[in-house]
Amino acid sequence: MHVVILAEFASASGGAEKVALESARGLAEAGVSVTYLQAVAGAADPLLDHANIRRVVLGLPDIWSLGGAKAAAAGIWHAAAARSLAAALAALPERPDCIHLHQWTRALSPAIFPVLSGAGVPVIVTLHDYALACPNGVYYRFDRAEPCGLKPLSAACIAAPCDARSRAHKLVRVARTVALRQAMRGLPLHVVHVSDASRRRMGDLLGADALTHHRIDNPVRVAEGPPAEPHRGDAIAYVGRLTREKGADLVAEAARAAGLPALFIGAGPLEAELCARDGVEIIGWQSPAAVWEILRRRARALAAPSRWYETGPLTVYEALAAGIPVVASDRSGAAEKVRHGQTGFVVAPAVGALTAAFTALRDDACAGGLGARAYAEARAAPMTLATHAAALRTLYGQLARDTGAVQHRPLPALLERP
Repeated sequence: MHVVILAEFASASGGAEKVALESARGLAEAGVSVTYLQAVAGAADPLLDHANIRRVVLGLPDIWSLGGAKAAAAGIWHAAAARSLAAALAALPERPDCIHLHQWTRALSPAIFPVLSGAGVPVIVTLHDYALACPNGVYYRFDRAEPCGLKPLSAACIAAPCDARSRAHKLVRVARTVALRQAMRGLPLHVVHVSDASRRRMGDLLGADALTHHRIDNPVRVAEGPPAEPHRGDAIAYVGRLTREKGADLVAEAARAAGLPALFIGAGPLEAELCARDGVEIIGWQSPAAVWEILRRRARALAAPSRWYETGPLTVYEALAAGIPVVASDRSGAAEKVRHGQTGFVVAPAVGALTAAFTALRDDACAGGLGARAYAEARAAPMTLATHAAALRTLYGQLARDTGAVQHRPLPALLERP
């Protein structure tokens, strides 16, 4: 089997990149031939250092680096990206059995979808966010600090000042979504959901497009070692970008109300505001190994109180597998992996609800018991890299068999597209 994994970066700066990289590694370890197509030039994660992985760099610019009108135009339709992708696919020494897309908004744009359609093999997209349906990508009203309830591209959606940057930026993203819908028309796309909640929500938002829905958990890679001892931890921990939509401010306020320190691993726009609060410690971004050494030593629980409908934050799964209780937002797809009162707490992203959960965790027996059950349950049904790769292989094999001898345009012909 030969699989193309298409992503924009080859280093794990976020959850989507991390899943793309780990999927490539897991498949390679399972004996699958993987071509990792990397849109933007840059260093590659050591996970891609495997004999079964071929890395191809398209050398495209990060759209965000272009600035102004050039960035807007490339974000809506980046013709050069389409040509580069078509050339890379045509140059492969062997035809892939399928193409699996993980990212497209930072360098590739909707222009790549006709290329994927013309490849003549099954195309799979993992939905790490809501960008296939929602202009701002996260189905969240940044102007109101609440989830969106509008139909994507409806008049109300287009008029809503919901973008995190500006109204002008929102209009560019609306144009991008319109271009995307046109580009996807008639493409029999297979979409992979990483949580049940995401599948239900995206199924409604995507409407009647020619999509086939699949459900596969993200992989969880946890450092070997004994389980954490959360009853010895001194702080409520938060890992990720320090933003309001992720609830970083809620963690600080609720931890203070519960009489516990708040430990933040990461950085972001709320950093100065959080630093001004009592009981807050911010240590910035850390390597994955350092993160888990710190959490095992310091965390009484991991808090993930997202205000937006987060699809499936990896840190939640990783914390549970390490034996650390999780306090998760009831809006997050990852909440389905947290058993309320057994391995953590599932609560509304509100100060009162979080304070109650954090206060309960002050009790050593509560923190220790939740952590022990989380560890045991994660080991009983592990979401390992091998499990993830096996699920992907099953999906790819089925799609390849279903495709059979479907006729397709030769890939070099795609290079003639304007």
